[in-house]
Amino acid sequence: MAAGRLSTKDAVLFLCDMQEKFRPNIFQFTNIVSNAARVLQASRILGIPTILTEQYPKGLGPTVPELGAGDLTAHAKTSFTMMIEEVEKELKALGSPKQAILCGIEAHACIACTTYDLIEKGMEVHIVADAVSSRSQTDRLFALSRMKQSGAYLTTTEAVLLQLVQDAKHPNFKEIQKLLAQPSPDTGLLAFFSAL
Repeated sequence: MAAGRLSTKDAVLFLCDMQEKFRPNIFQFTNIVSNAARVLQASRILGIPTILTEQYPKGLGPTVPELGAGDLTAHAKTSFTMMIEEVEKELKALGSPKQAILCGIEAHACIACTTYDLIEKGMEVHIVADAVSSRSQTDRLFALSRMKQSGAYLTTTEAVLLQLVQDAKHPNFKEIQKLLAQPSPDTGLLAFFSAL
């Protein structure tokens, strides 16, 4: 069985649908976006490519500014999976990375559909549980459980950052350490963990 160890050489970050209209309704939205923003900053420092999508932006608005993704091209979609044609092309152009790191919303909809598609493509999927949510905590927790059943790895913001650098001697460790200065906010996962 594969250990599921992340590597900067073979990973791509997926940022899913963190848009303005979701702000009032998504459980722990502010903390979810703040954690995803740290994963994005780390990806930039470590040279990991990022793919950003927006669900029906005409109706649901743009990606929220605090994600810090303003310079990225957002792929508009109506499907629940992020694996639309433009994203497939982008992955090919990146040399078909083997590992996907997933952040965003909603856990039981677009994150789940994307996870199943990536796993069927033979990719290893790492769900950043404290950077993923839904409107309902029930949907979120069952989605995490369901994705784990399909073979996705559940992880956290801080675990991803540390796994990617692997050594305090890493040339970028000091920059990554700055992103870890504040512990990750509690996003209500502890109840779920006892049921895992």
